[in-house]
Amino acid sequence: MSSMVSSLANQFRTCGVTGLKVDRTAENLIKINAVVAVVCLLIGVLAAIGLVLTRWQAVHLLDPVMFYRFLTAHGLNMLIFFIIFFEMAVLYFAGPVMLSCRLPAPKLGWTSFILMLLGMIIVNYTVAVGQADVLFTSYPPLKAHPLYYLGIILFAVGALIVCGLFFATLVVAKKEKTYEGQIPLVTFGGLTAAIIAVITLLHGAAIYIPTFLWSLDLMAMDPQLYRLIFWGLGHSSQQINVAAMVSIWYLLAALTVGGVVLNEKVSRMAFVLYILFISMASAHHLLVDPGFGAAWKVWNTSYAMYLAVLASMIHGFTVPAGIEMGQRLNGFTKGVFGWLKNAPWSDPGFSGMVLSVVIFGFMGGITGVTIGTEQINILAHNTLRIPGHFHVTVVGGTALAFMAVTYYVLPLIFQKRVAFWGLAKIQPYIFAGGISVMGMAMTFQGIFGVPRRHFDITSAGAPFSPEFHPAVNLLQAVMGVAGLVAAVGVLAFIAIAVVTVFFGKKMTASDIEAKASGIPQGVLRLPKQQYTASEVEAVHNAGGARGTMVLVGIFLVCFVAYYFVNWKMLSFLWKIG
Repeated sequence: MSSMVSSLANQFRTCGVTGLKVDRTAENLIKINAVVAVVCLLIGVLAAIGLVLTRWQAVHLLDPVMFYRFLTAHGLNMLIFFIIFFEMAVLYFAGPVMLSCRLPAPKLGWTSFILMLLGMIIVNYTVAVGQADVLFTSYPPLKAHPLYYLGIILFAVGALIVCGLFFATLVVAKKEKTYEGQIPLVTFGGLTAAIIAVITLLHGAAIYIPTFLWSLDLMAMDPQLYRLIFWGLGHSSQQINVAAMVSIWYLLAALTVGGVVLNEKVSRMAFVLYILFISMASAHHLLVDPGFGAAWKVWNTSYAMYLAVLASMIHGFTVPAGIEMGQRLNGFTKGVFGWLKNAPWSDPGFSGMVLSVVIFGFMGGITGVTIGTEQINILAHNTLRIPGHFHVTVVGGTALAFMAVTYYVLPLIFQKRVAFWGLAKIQPYIFAGGISVMGMAMTFQGIFGVPRRHFDITSAGAPFSPEFHPAVNLLQAVMGVAGLVAAVGVLAFIAIAVVTVFFGKKMTASDIEAKASGIPQGVLRLPKQQYTASEVEAVHNAGGARGTMVLVGIFLVCFVAYYFVNWKMLSFLWKIG
């Protein structure tokens, strides 16, 4: 009996800040998945530097072969490997850690990691040696080496196993009664991400297994069928990001300022709307394909997709409103924006989270819904507006949220003080500023008709050379400089994370008491996590989240203006009026 008690004691540690019981195997899996995610991020950003210096026509660094090789490596490592490895770490945190329960089948967790790691290495190897210059989408008839498809299949199988372990964790936690009432909202968001991941990865299996056989010349492949099913993987994989990102927003709001969840039922229903409708947005990649009918396109990119948009708008209100309520409950009650003025802007966890919300909501949300409209899409399709959009959603939104939560993962999970603390405080601003300006420069170039994925926008040597507005030259320079600034922000983050993990100072209780450098303020003094009904009601009676209401009003005005301008441009195309 004593040996069993000792074994259980060794299996867990108790977090001195949050009081949560942390399963050591889950903790190790969080660490290793996060470390590999950062390695993939490094590969992706190095490729990004080559790309931005090539798309900048005045520099034009890479030759055509290397440009498309770099573009393939960048897309895969940023959109798939970095994001999903980090999301696996999020699932291990949202499950065993948040629920203070054991991780079932820990050996299976390590097996899944090995499969994912092996798949990532195989794919990157085939790309590096020039056997898979097929870009992220790998549309037939472009054909890569069979190992490329096999690597993606192995990676997907590993990720599916982690999702299964997450579901099993929920069962174990409920059976062993490690929590009371409903599962926490952050865990519910993780559940949403895991369900969308299963749907997404099954689409991947449905198309990549036949494509693997096609690469072996064992069967034929219909390009249109490939495109249809691929986007159930290619776009929906970014919706896993959205669910994970929103979960991180709620988590960081609570850890940094004691953010309040205004209405649990509404927030949970918004997550459910993601599960039911967000995958339908995949159809906007197919709006110019002649093989799909207009009714199918309109239904998938308007009426039904708007229910997923509603979910994002709910979270886009409840997160900042929850932050405002938390700040007002902490005593910052003066004026409409006193709570915002007195927020902990020097905490990279807080600043990164808020910048992620703003960039994703204002820039990503407005551009995404607009270019996802069937009629307007014809203006944006295959122009730089498309990468301009997803660089402010997946990068400015999701990646920045992942960076922000890392500043809390390092002291809470790795139990290390964050290295280069002065740099860490400004890193979110450097990255957010660079990626925002770059995204806008790409979007405006797209409005002028600059194509995406094109090595040479001047089409030198072609029978017909396009002529662009003179403003394009300026926008290209802005894009290039801003892209390099964003890359500096990413490299700074990587340096901070690597030095902290491998060479950082161990965080101790005395460090927290002494308020030592390298520890976020939410770890030094965890904000109050529960408020009485009378406390919340008092803030509501005093005006509630009126600052957030003003910000939401500004957002809606920007949304309407941008939407109207796009319809006006479309009327010029149609020669109406």
